[in-house]
Amino acid sequence: MKTFTAMVVLGCLLAVEVKSQARAPKGRCFCADKGVNMVSPKLIEKVEITPPSPSCENQEIVVTLKNGMEQKCLNPESKFTQKYIMKALKKRSLQKEV
Repeated sequence: MKTFTAMVVLGCLLAVEVKSQARAPKGRCFCADKGVNMVSPKLIEKVEITPPSPSCENQEIVVTLKNGMEQKCLNPESKFTQKYIMKALKKRSLQKEV
């Protein structure tokens, strides 16, 4: 009887441990490499900038294309990316002033 009770308790503990692990963040970067140096601005729907964090030490710039199905990583060090981000920030600040 004690063995059966011990097995039930052990089974419950394992179930709780597995369930808590499923909620833990993956801890990975979205971008596998530096990313592309350029994407046509006409194709960009949305830009997401993710700063370095404990789960990913790289700054990541991810653009969602207008087709809605594809996302691309932009190289944060490319001149295109830096200019595009500066223009977007400038445009955003001008919109807030109005």
